Amino acid sequence: MDERFALTGLRPAPPPPSVTLEKRERPPLWAVGLLGVIIWGCLFGGLFTPRDPGYMDLMNAARAPCGAYPFGTDTLGRDMFAMIWAGGRTSLAIGLLAAAISTAIALIYGAAAGLGPGWLDRMLMRLGEIFLSMPSLLTVLLLQAAMGRASVLSIALAVGATGWMSMAKVVRTEVRRLAGSEYVLASRAMGGGFFHVLRSHLAPDLMPSVLFMAVMAVRGAILTESTLSFMGMGLPLETVSWGSLLSQANTALTTGAWWIILIPGAFLVLTLLCLTELGSFLRRTGNKKESNL
Repeated sequence: MDERFALTGLRPAPPPPSVTLEKRERPPLWAVGLLGVIIWGCLFGGLFTPRDPGYMDLMNAARAPCGAYPFGTDTLGRDMFAMIWAGGRTSLAIGLLAAAISTAIALIYGAAAGLGPGWLDRMLMRLGEIFLSMPSLLTVLLLQAAMGRASVLSIALAVGATGWMSMAKVVRTEVRRLAGSEYVLASRAMGGGFFHVLRSHLAPDLMPSVLFMAVMAVRGAILTESTLSFMGMGLPLETVSWGSLLSQANTALTTGAWWIILIPGAFLVLTLLCLTELGSFLRRTGNKKESNL
């Protein structure tokens, strides 16, 4: 056939585009693994640390990391390796307890605003905005001073009682969206009470949004406790936490004991980074589920 001429008329249809399934969001495995190692060490660190974290060996004060002391000692001669895991238990306990308190308050407060009449919704939201406008750190200090001597429970209560406002606004918005659903209306029509509707019908749908903010609440509570301890207004000296270890920064800088700052700071930053990555993953997956509806 002459190459100067081309066929005209019907032509074969192009092949249909291949249908590819949407890739599922993969969790940050490095964050999950690293956070799991830190939590495991905090829970079971006492099994492989021969020294008491509160024992003061003044003959070995401010000793650099070596074979006997893998993380060195602080200015009081306490073993940093044992104190890291003991302090991690304290910081994680404060973070989890404070997050549980703030999540419970936010669920009840936001659901009451979302399911209640208009005047109750407006009153609760204006009250929440007043609390939200107050500096959180100053409010924690005020509550802590009112409760007296600082402890793990008192700091967790103070942080949890001041960190629920933003979460409550998200819960209120979601509850207002779900309040007109048929299963919620049917449950309320059959005499279902507030807590029954919240537990059985609203809580499962609120989990994607609340879980992300709960993880962020754990991160915020650990950071707040570390800030208070760094300022000298947190836990007492005999209670070890990552923040109380960082409170020795001034003495460590003047004596050249870099490990007293670097090692607790590294554990704190890595834990916060892992929690941030997990929170971002939960936020992305939650938004993707809502966009697919």
